[in-house]
Amino acid sequence: MPDDDTQAPTLKSAPTPRAAPELRTPRLADGSEPPAPWLLRLIAVGLVLAALNLRPAITSLGALLEEVRDGLHMSGSVAGVLTSVPPLCFAVFGVTAPRLARRFGAGAVVCAGMAAIAVGLVVRPYIGSTAGFLAASALALMGIAVSNILMPVIVKRWFPDRVGSMTGLYSMALALGTALAAALTVPVTGALGGNWRTGLAVWAALAAAAVLPWVVLVRDRTPAPAPAASAVPGAEAPALRITRSRTAWALACFFGLQATAAYITMGWMPQIFRDAGVSAGTAGLLLAVTMAMGVPLAFVIPRAASRLRQQGPIVVALGMCGLIGYSGLYLAPAAGAWAWALLLGVANCAFPLALTMIGMRARTGAGVVRLSAFAQSTGYLLSIPGPLLVGVLYQHSGGWGLPIALMAGLMIPQMAAGVLAGRNRTIEDEC
Repeated sequence: MPDDDTQAPTLKSAPTPRAAPELRTPRLADGSEPPAPWLLRLIAVGLVLAALNLRPAITSLGALLEEVRDGLHMSGSVAGVLTSVPPLCFAVFGVTAPRLARRFGAGAVVCAGMAAIAVGLVVRPYIGSTAGFLAASALALMGIAVSNILMPVIVKRWFPDRVGSMTGLYSMALALGTALAAALTVPVTGALGGNWRTGLAVWAALAAAAVLPWVVLVRDRTPAPAPAASAVPGAEAPALRITRSRTAWALACFFGLQATAAYITMGWMPQIFRDAGVSAGTAGLLLAVTMAMGVPLAFVIPRAASRLRQQGPIVVALGMCGLIGYSGLYLAPAAGAWAWALLLGVANCAFPLALTMIGMRARTGAGVVRLSAFAQSTGYLLSIPGPLLVGVLYQHSGGWGLPIALMAGLMIPQMAAGVLAGRNRTIEDEC
């Protein structure tokens, strides 16, 4: 009987790993003590404010591109270079974000990124030269690039049990900031005296406000997860050679072509409408409508795509919307302006579809990280010539016929690459 007595406590103490449920759903991804509720609310506010600032530097410029060109005496080709700067900065500076976050902490890097956006936006209109304008724009875009990469890291670090809802909140804020800058830049410029420099600089205030919540996290040195951190232990990750995968290359091409369309739209679409006789304010609203389509569809399209074994039908549907929209811009840019803006907004939702397919085309965490880095970095590099070529064609042809034909033509390889990338297979099967 004493033996039974000694065994009983042993059997009852075995369930002491009931601490496991607490470790299974910690408030923080690294298992550290849960933060105070007020801190989580502050971080959520910081995420929203940061996301609101990830596109106004681009869409506010698109709304006033004609005034900027006249004020700085830019040619169409130089303006094309200006519209190609965002994807270049995203490709170059984005790859430094994980390393910076591991050294200084993700919160500190995002805080610095918001500060860089604020400084770049307030400085660039007043430098007085094209080179200075480009350099200040690059500073702001550098802040956008590193912050854009680290937003998911922040979500995973502080909201591991609410990744989906917080990502949705952040995505909605990003689309909202994009649309607001497009819609309000021209009216705000008029209300502030009609000076385009003031109209561009005013968006620095929003970035400055976004710095404040992140100051609290400057001392948070929790490292960002390295690419291998999310991998399943073993030799699989080092053996994965992403460049051997046809699916990875198809995704990179699809990502690059949809990014090309997006940056051409953000940089040039208001000017297309203005040259067709649409007022500057209405042209900004049309761009806002195009960008605002991403708010609801960013939730609908990924859910629909994840339920399909192959995403090719969605790729084709979005591409056809783009073809119809560009055809309308060519034939009747002013008469059907609102319809073309809506259709191009739907076509631009290839971005959340591309992100969804990245997650579906790899079986392991390591595969997703490698595929995401490869597809996005390669894709942004591929997207750089598009806006520049549009500017060159516009300047040398004296109209929008050839540029719009180029935009429509790029929809064909985009659909082809998307259909290939949407096949039901994973990169592990090909590498």
